[in-house]
Amino acid sequence: MIEISSVTKTYYQANNKKTIAVDNLSLKIPHGIIFGLLGPNGAGKTTIIKILTTLSKPDKGFCTIDGFNLYTHPIEIKKRIGVVPQENNLDRELSAWENLYIYGLLHKVGDLEKKVEESLKMVDLWDRKDSVVSHFSGGMQRRLLLARAMLPKPSILFLDEPTIGLDPQIRRQMWDIIRKTKIQGRTVVITTHYIEEAEALCDLIGILSKGRLVAVDTPDNLKSMVGRYVVDIIDEEGHLKQQIFKNREEAHEFASSLNNCSVTIRKSNLEDVFIKITGEKI
Repeated sequence: MIEISSVTKTYYQANNKKTIAVDNLSLKIPHGIIFGLLGPNGAGKTTIIKILTTLSKPDKGFCTIDGFNLYTHPIEIKKRIGVVPQENNLDRELSAWENLYIYGLLHKVGDLEKKVEESLKMVDLWDRKDSVVSHFSGGMQRRLLLARAMLPKPSILFLDEPTIGLDPQIRRQMWDIIRKTKIQGRTVVITTHYIEEAEALCDLIGILSKGRLVAVDTPDNLKSMVGRYVVDIIDEEGHLKQQIFKNREEAHEFASSLNNCSVTIRKSNLEDVFIKITGEKI
C-alpha cells in the first residue's frame, strides 16, 4: 500500500515567484495494480514520483510505502522500489550487460548474473547484451531502463512517462512488458499524458490538474461519470465543439437536430473526462 497524506510541494524561481507543484494531495494506492497519474505537463506528476522515490521532500504532509515512512526509513523504501525516470540516465558508453551489472553491484543484488540475464530477456534485449548502448534506438534504451529498474526484483515500480517520444509500435511493446510486471505481482505507478496508454494499462487512474487530485476511479467509471458518448461538431467556420451524453440514443437525438455543420458521434475517452472535469486539455 502506498499512502500519500496532505502533501504539498512548492518550488521557488529566481524572482522568488512560487509555483505550487503539488497542492494538499492525499491518495491511497492498493497493492498489485497499475495506477496511472494522468494530466498535462506541469500538473505535478513527476513531482509526486520524485517524492515517492525519496528524491524530493514535501513542504508538508507525509508518505508511507508498506507502512514505512519515506523520510524516517528511506533504506527500507529503496529496497522495495524500482524507478524508470523520464530522462535517459544510462551509461551510453557501456554495453547493456555492463549497465545492469554495475547497477546490480551498487544495489547489492544477489545472484547477479542470473538476474541480469532474466531482466534482459524480459525486455527482449538478451541478444543485444554485449552491444554498446549508444548504438541502441530510443525504444531499446527505454526497455533497458525498465530492465534496470526491475533488476533488484522490486515490489513497486515507478514509471515516469515511460514511453515518451516512442512511436506507436514500440510504445505497445512497452505496454506488454509493463503488463508482465503486474502479472508478476508488482504494483506499478505510471505517469502519462497519453490517453490511450492510460486506458490500455491502468486499473485505477488519478486525474491531476494544477497539482490537485481532482478524481480517482477506474477508466470505465470515470467515463460513465461524465457520459459514454460524445458528439463532435465542426461548424461552418471550422470550430470544434463537443457535447457529452450518457447514452447513444441521447447523442443521436441531439446530432439529428443540428444543421449546417459536420457531426460525428463517438465513444468518450479519458481526455473527454479530463476536459469535462477540469476545463483543461491534456
